[in-house]
Amino acid sequence: MELFREAYTEEALRAVPTLTLAHVGDGVYELLARSQVVREGACRVEDAHSRTVELVRAQAQAKAAAALAPLLNEWENAVFHRGRNAHPHTLPRHCTPREYALATGLEALFGALYLSGKHERLSELWTAVLEALK
Repeated sequence: MELFREAYTEEALRAVPTLTLAHVGDGVYELLARSQVVREGACRVEDAHSRTVELVRAQAQAKAAAALAPLLNEWENAVFHRGRNAHPHTLPRHCTPREYALATGLEALFGALYLSGKHERLSELWTAVLEALK
């Protein structure tokens, strides 16, 4: 099944609002986390949910973002910084502003990679995220 007829170009992605990229990236990251949890053998929904939350919470995403920083190319770094520097309208109570900013940057990057069709690179970075969160 093909999800997109055409991938966004890097130029087209610059026109997408940063928090919209993060919105897409949040979904991508969540799906990757849920898929990983199932691969790890979590069969009961309660166990799967708990493990997924461990992977997707802002603190974990901030830790993952720090681990990915040296792996990013110039374009990826620019997208990450664009997301990190975005100004969301709300801030969750369960994390610090810095953690939330790093998580937003990571989600923006994952959203941009997904929309641009760079799925192999997305997979490489997801593998690095899992390694960082062991």
